[in-house]
Amino acid sequence: MRLKSIIIAVVAMLAVGCAGQVKAQEKHGFKPIDIRSEFKENGFDWFHSPLLLAAGNKKASNAMTIGWGAIGTLWGRTALTVYVAEKRYTKEFMDGSKYFTVMAMPDGNVLRYMGNNSGRNGDKAAALGLHTAYTANGAPYYTEATLVIECETMYAAPFDPQYFKNDVPRKRYSNFPAGVHTMYVGEVIGAWTK
Repeated sequence: MRLKSIIIAVVAMLAVGCAGQVKAQEKHGFKPIDIRSEFKENGFDWFHSPLLLAAGNKKASNAMTIGWGAIGTLWGRTALTVYVAEKRYTKEFMDGSKYFTVMAMPDGNVLRYMGNNSGRNGDKAAALGLHTAYTANGAPYYTEATLVIECETMYAAPFDPQYFKNDVPRKRYSNFPAGVHTMYVGEVIGAWTK
């Protein structure tokens, strides 16, 4: 009988937590979407338009503009892959976080600023007047985004130049001051749109 009461209490707490998360995102104008059936972007084209990548927690976070990525299926999971160069400030947040977000932003000025300025030199979100919110898992996102995709990192590893098979990556990194990229593969665990 006591075990049944504990199970009922835990289920109720989880339901309240999930409802609270939905209400928090609804407060900012977001509605949840099923990424598999409601995401209408062409995966081959989606990363050609700049997006924002954010990682961290309520104590500290950072975001950067990204133009490389992939979305599809890996290990039977809906997966999103992003790449962060070793000298980027966001990399330490990606390495220290279990979750990250990728966001579509309506304002090109935000994307330019986030891509041309380092969070080491100040709070980029504050400088732009962006409002940071957090998913139920603590991943940061901006309420000004039009689409937020939350991922749980499943795999991360830097590119190893010994495995470059043609001149495309060799030429890219021959004179690239930010260093070799690390690939982060995340399972999509939530998506919200306005």
